[in-house]
Amino acid sequence: MRCIRIHDYGGPEVLRRCELPVPSPGPGEVLVRVRHAGINFMDVHTRQGKYASSRTYPVRLPCTLGMEGAGEVVEAGPGTGPWHAGERVAWCLSWGSYAEFAVVPCERLVSVPQALPLEMAAAALFHGCTAHYLAHDVGRLSPGSSCLVHAASGGIGQLLVQMARRAGARVFATTSSETKRDTVRALGADEVIPYDAGGFADAVRASTSGAGVDVVFDPVGRATLRDSFRAARRRGLVVNFGAVSGSVRDLDPIELGEAGSLYLTRPRLADYLADSAAAQRRADDVFGGLLEGWLKVRLASRHTLDDVEVAHAALEARALIGKPLLDLL
Repeated sequence: MRCIRIHDYGGPEVLRRCELPVPSPGPGEVLVRVRHAGINFMDVHTRQGKYASSRTYPVRLPCTLGMEGAGEVVEAGPGTGPWHAGERVAWCLSWGSYAEFAVVPCERLVSVPQALPLEMAAAALFHGCTAHYLAHDVGRLSPGSSCLVHAASGGIGQLLVQMARRAGARVFATTSSETKRDTVRALGADEVIPYDAGGFADAVRASTSGAGVDVVFDPVGRATLRDSFRAARRRGLVVNFGAVSGSVRDLDPIELGEAGSLYLTRPRLADYLADSAAAQRRADDVFGGLLEGWLKVRLASRHTLDDVEVAHAALEARALIGKPLLDLL
């Protein structure tokens, strides 16, 4: 089978096209014919070595990239429960989807409704489950609450804006360009503002009579986090779920007290997909939203195994509005 592997950490140049035997599923595993794979920042971070010592995501060299995909079951190993050949499935947080076939632990698999195209399942699952747990489990958004979503034109950001609005929250959003702001406005954000070197915090304060928002969702990290503190209300919550601009390595907890007795958390999706039931429950909500029409996923670009470097470079340059997809039909 054809696949994309890395044997060293580095830039897009370390991506290697390889031919490997089709793997066999072991106990609790399922072999899937991959039809589509999502291309994510987590793939970029895996390639760069950011998970080289992670316990939550223990992916190690050499590895086949891709931690999200959709396709059909080919073969189920022992102890895999109800999965059977031909069933339409999707998964995330299991590496190996930049390949024509992938072995996936059954606890990561979810069933895909017949009415939903597999490409949409592959494009929506990881970002959708992430936005789902952030909005509902971490942020606990509800009618009358308020939030600020950074990087709102990105894959997770777009879904988070839509889920926050669906929950009844007032949604502020930041993007880096007017084109991106138009995209986010169309998704229903109440106010879309530029970063302005931290000036977003002043804009949020001005629009909330000086109070700030209940929750700030910050995947940017070093460039925004301290101003995110300023945008949060007293005893508010700041959710740092990424570090696109770099990690904050000099944070003194006293800063949270000085900013208004804030709560700061750094969650990871793996802890909110603890078992197959949790994965299917979140997937059902995401897939249901797509089928009902209130949740929309924008495909930014489509690629094959021959040009996946293009998508990686565009992600690193933050040049995409929406989700890049890898086609393996």
